[in-house]
Amino acid sequence: MTHAPRISFEFFPPQTLDASFRLWETVQALAPMQPEFVSVTYGAGGTTRKLTHEAVGAIGRNYGLNVAAHLTCVDASRAETLEIAAAYAEAGVREIVALRGDAPKGAERFTPHPEGFANSAELVEALARTGKFRIRVGAYPEPHPDADDPLADVRWLKRKIDAGATSAITQFFFDADTFFRFRDACVKEGITAPVIPGILPIQSWAGAKRFAARCGTRVPARLDEAFTLAARDGREELLALAQCTALCDRLLEGGVEDLHFYTLNRPHLTREVVRALGLAPEVVLGKVA
Repeated sequence: MTHAPRISFEFFPPQTLDASFRLWETVQALAPMQPEFVSVTYGAGGTTRKLTHEAVGAIGRNYGLNVAAHLTCVDASRAETLEIAAAYAEAGVREIVALRGDAPKGAERFTPHPEGFANSAELVEALARTGKFRIRVGAYPEPHPDADDPLADVRWLKRKIDAGATSAITQFFFDADTFFRFRDACVKEGITAPVIPGILPIQSWAGAKRFAARCGTRVPARLDEAFTLAARDGREELLALAQCTALCDRLLEGGVEDLHFYTLNRPHLTREVVRALGLAPEVVLGKVA
């Protein structure tokens, strides 16, 4: 590795006053870590579009961070979606995380808007034609719930890269070998764009298992047993720090050069992991060195 690994963080827009305070506390806590970029999500089913736009603008203006705004195909026409992208560009946003998006609340599967983009590859292609953005996309190291076969996600990622995406961020996983197998499959498919592992610091084991069930992430029995035992002894946070640090360390040893943390707007554990890995910038006399 010729340079220090790059880190990035994901935030989500607040929908209540308390959540708003938590977002800004999270940004303030993690901004000194000097992330390569930070991303701001949409809510489930494409909700919070306005809140996402407001959060993206405020983070960029107030903290000087490179903000990548999420953009999905859910419940919007092509024209409406591109209007949102144009508004981001006008606000100074130069990066977009282009996603199909989850099904709207109450729907079992994603159904394209009659006048909208049918999938994320179409969205990427349209954004690339504008020439205004660096485009990141999602990737699934374990089969997406809608995937037809184990290699479907790799082939679909190749299609998005060919459409104009410059990098991919994976869904979270619990085993480094899961990522390495996916990375090898991407190379065999001819994907040369960076594939960035998505890391979920475990704030709540019950919550992490719910997330995993929704996105098809395998939960190792050994990890389930370890967190069950840790809960009895009040050592969950210590185990979460050790587990996440060990996972990231294994990824870095395997040649990974970027780590993207899903913060859930709770900065403490992410910050401690970054520090444990030795990736936090030094602070001298109150200033970042």
